[in-house]
Amino acid sequence: MAAMGQGAMPMPMPPTAGVGLLLLFAMWWIMMIGMMLPSAVPMILMFSGINRRRRLRAEPFVPTAIFVAGYLFAWGAFSALATVGQSGLERVALLSPMDMTTTSRWLGGLLFLAAGIYQLTPLKQSCLRACRSPFDFIVNHWRDGEMGALRMGLAHGVYCLGCCALLMALLFAVGVMNLMWVAALAAVVLIEKLLPLGDWTARVVGVGLVGYGLWLLAMM
Repeated sequence: MAAMGQGAMPMPMPPTAGVGLLLLFAMWWIMMIGMMLPSAVPMILMFSGINRRRRLRAEPFVPTAIFVAGYLFAWGAFSALATVGQSGLERVALLSPMDMTTTSRWLGGLLFLAAGIYQLTPLKQSCLRACRSPFDFIVNHWRDGEMGALRMGLAHGVYCLGCCALLMALLFAVGVMNLMWVAALAAVVLIEKLLPLGDWTARVVGVGLVGYGLWLLAMM
């Protein structure tokens, strides 16, 4: 899968223990925030607007930062799993520590195949609907108070994980620091969540990923 990593940022061999794992986790979390937070803006703005009106009416309100913290915590959990996964793949020589790309064509093919198949499942579509409909999410998941806001943010983050976690796992196949693929995946997420026909976009992307995954496996 080295050919996919041509646009990758050159990186030294990362340590995989102690402080090195913390740095790796920080890298993943910052990258996930950059890729995922823009697609959550409509939900964040709706939550903020509701609490702004409450504040103007002198009613109890919650800072929007608490909702955002819950959302980011969900992606922090994913980042922790990705860190463990990356360290494990490096240890068994299935991931190059230099360009952070899988060294195994079959693993890359399976990642594309799994991500593509998941794009076509009812679970993906259910999570996507929750992410595309801030009003429905507010109606069905509203909780009062600071802990309620934190739980709401976490719930919204879990739905976003359900939409995008396997897409993010493709970074192991194409290069964790491959900036072109990072930008492409972030664009797919934005289109799926924010633009009309985003649900159909998800299906089209899924078919493409399945086809590419099968091609990679057939070329072994």
